[in-house]
Amino acid sequence: MNVPHKTWEIVVAGELETQELARDLAFAIAPGDVIAIGGELGSGKTALARAIIRTLASDEKLEVPSPTFTLMQVYELPRFPVVHADLFRVNTLAELSELGWEEASSGAAVLVEWPEKAGPLLQVERLEIHLELVPELGPEHRRIQMAGIGVWAERLGRLRAEHSLFAASGYSNARRAHIQGDASTRSYERLFLEDGSAILMKAPRSKDGPAIRQGRTYGEIAKLAQNMEPFVAFSRGLRARGFSAPEIYAADLNSGLLLLEDLGTTGIITGEPFLPIEDRYATAVDLLIALHTQELPHVLPVAPRIEYAIQRYDLDAFLIETELLVDWYLPHRKSLQLDATSREIFRALWRDALLEPLNDPATWVLRDFHSPNLLWLEDRDGTQRIGLLDFQDGLIGPPAYDVASLLMDARCTVSEKMEVRLLSRYAVGRQTADPDFDPARFAAQYVIMGAQRATKILGIFARLDKRDGKPQYLRHMPRVWNYLMRALEHPSLSAIKGWYAANVPPPPGMKQAENSEPELPFAQSTPKQSAPRTTEAESLEAESLLGQLAEQMRESQDAESPAASLPPETKA
Repeated sequence: MNVPHKTWEIVVAGELETQELARDLAFAIAPGDVIAIGGELGSGKTALARAIIRTLASDEKLEVPSPTFTLMQVYELPRFPVVHADLFRVNTLAELSELGWEEASSGAAVLVEWPEKAGPLLQVERLEIHLELVPELGPEHRRIQMAGIGVWAERLGRLRAEHSLFAASGYSNARRAHIQGDASTRSYERLFLEDGSAILMKAPRSKDGPAIRQGRTYGEIAKLAQNMEPFVAFSRGLRARGFSAPEIYAADLNSGLLLLEDLGTTGIITGEPFLPIEDRYATAVDLLIALHTQELPHVLPVAPRIEYAIQRYDLDAFLIETELLVDWYLPHRKSLQLDATSREIFRALWRDALLEPLNDPATWVLRDFHSPNLLWLEDRDGTQRIGLLDFQDGLIGPPAYDVASLLMDARCTVSEKMEVRLLSRYAVGRQTADPDFDPARFAAQYVIMGAQRATKILGIFARLDKRDGKPQYLRHMPRVWNYLMRALEHPSLSAIKGWYAANVPPPPGMKQAENSEPELPFAQSTPKQSAPRTTEAESLEAESLLGQLAEQMRESQDAESPAASLPPETKA
């Protein structure tokens, strides 16, 4: 079997540089890993292991004795257990079994000195480290040779890239702290120096799944970022237009590493369970107004001689996202598998609903514009008080999408009254900048985008549970279902509502969609002709949501309200 193999050699000048390497190693280690540490007596094996364990424990003073006499020491650390073993005095594999080697190492990271004594019990895929003194360079100098075998080959390459990035940017001495991950495959660390902090973002090139349609993978159809270039492009594009995306301090695009400005941890929500802070959500709405009233380029600079062409959020992307409901949510609810005809009816309904939003003027869609990705920067002014994260999947698409993403927040319940207030704030702001802006048309597109996003997210949360072993997202399903039911009340979605009533069971304890027996618009294979624009009053009073929007807009225009003092348009 051809097992991947990669090596790295480094010379350290003393204990401090050894500890720096140990910190880097600690942040690459995961449960189930084996770190085989070899070298002669006195070469520093235990000192290296001790530094790794203290980093994993986030405790520089943790007592980590040499296991020379105990042979094996287990540490129950915050992220996962660690086994530190010294096999110098072990003579047979039977002795290892008597020590409980296999039981102790199950689900733990194992740091083993004198690893050759473990023989066949040592797993093939591992990181091998060999230390030797280099007296000709100085009494404390050591040569450290590392070999990554199997999964560790790629990890060792990333580790070397991180080491180089830190050295080039002045962060070699930084204290590193793991940041709890979210639903994405990216990982983050906070780096601390005496005069400040930064964020390390680690996003290796995407390893997309198999081709599923017309030779394209899901990620390709859904237009998901495959590397770091979109993040860099959008960060620089947003900052150039006065928005608070993180500054990029250093980058290694090939390795998927970015060193970013630390925007802090204060969000736009509070409490447990989370509650929205309305004035902060209002500022986020103002940000979208400022963004959507600008002429925005479709190509952005990444680096010298490198540009990123922003992709279009097209019909195929929207449809493949809705199909996550069919592929993941329905099996999660143990629903009967749809036949090909039922699936095509589902796609046809959504195809018809999406045509109008896709035919209107488009803008930048940041795509995950909701509370987990929005920070509150108290010391800044206006819309710059909203710190922006997680926009690497941004596209060119309908402006209503990000508004729906915010006001139908999947992680925090936004009440219907607050939703209407903030939707009216957006409509007033857009109409102030452009008298031709049609609130009724926008509100109809808003509910389409909201229903599409809720449909997608139900599938994503089911996939996170089943495929990725992250059941914690299931608790958000009832909230997303409520948003979906609210959106499906709009008459333009009556056909989709009927299909859901017949085919989609709610999350446990939630109310099923009611079938109003709509007419199914399957016959329309080409975009519908837009109806003549009605007056604002006629359009807004037609449906309940739009009626509430009209009422709120009248109040906003007749009295002082948060929408009465919108920020001036940000200049590019």
